[in-house]
Amino acid sequence: MNKNMSGAILDPILEAVGSSLNEESARKLIGIKADRKTQARVAKLAEKCNDGNMTPQERRDYETYVVAGHVVAMLQAKARIFLARRQRAQ
Repeated sequence: MNKNMSGAILDPILEAVGSSLNEESARKLIGIKADRKTQARVAKLAEKCNDGNMTPQERRDYETYVVAGHVVAMLQAKARIFLARRQRAQ
């Protein structure tokens, strides 16, 4: 998926989530991280990717993890902005 297309798809979703935040949900969102098993799997896939030694299924899995990580990071950025604006308004 190219960058412009992914933006067209993700932007409305990210905006909807961002506009639905309250202090509690923003703090919870910031704290989200993958469990140890998932982190280990991603690290193993990253190593295999760097070595050029991935099966097609592993490549698809890795790409899915990467996209999911970017989406979570963008949501967490929105949560941080929400909290920063809220703090400045007080």
